[in-house]
Amino acid sequence: MTTAPPRPAAQLSSPVVRQANALDAAALHALSRQFFRCGALRERPAGHYAAEAADFLVAELPGDAPAGCLGLRTHPDEPHGPAAVLYNFCVSPGSQGRGVGSALLRSALAQAAARSLRAVFTATTGSGELFLRHGFTPIALELAPLTWVNALDPRRGSTVLARTLN
Repeated sequence: MTTAPPRPAAQLSSPVVRQANALDAAALHALSRQFFRCGALRERPAGHYAAEAADFLVAELPGDAPAGCLGLRTHPDEPHGPAAVLYNFCVSPGSQGRGVGSALLRSALAQAAARSLRAVFTATTGSGELFLRHGFTPIALELAPLTWVNALDPRRGSTVLARTLN
C-alpha cells in the first residue's frame, strides 16, 4: 500500500478574511504598492489605508503578512438603488492560486448582501476571470454609481463589471 506524501501545511490552510483596521495601513500599502508599479492598481497614498480602513478586508494565510486585500465602498444614494464598488483588489504574488482572491471576493459579496445593496461593481484592467467565475458580467457605465464612474481613468482601459445581489 502506498500513501501520498503529506501536503505542506500552507496548502491545507484556507485564507482567513477579516475587517482591516488602521493598524493594517502600512502592510496594506506595502502589499498594494507592487501593483501600482505595473499599473494594475491606481496609486493611493499610504494615509488612504488608515483613513479608509473600514472599507478594507484583509486575507491572511498562516505565518504570512497580509496575503491580499480588497476595498468595498458603499454608494447608498444611487438612482438605481444602493450599491457597492470593489477597489484596490490585490493578492501577493506568492499567495496567488491559493484561494485568497476568492475568499476576499466571497466575503465582500456577503457584506454587500448583508447591507441590502442591489449590486456590486468593479473595474479591472485584467481578464476579469475571477469576477466572471463569481457571477459578475460586463455592464454599461450608466448602471454604475455615477461618482465612481466619473473617477475612473479612461486611459487605463478598464472593463466595468457588476453582479446583482438578491
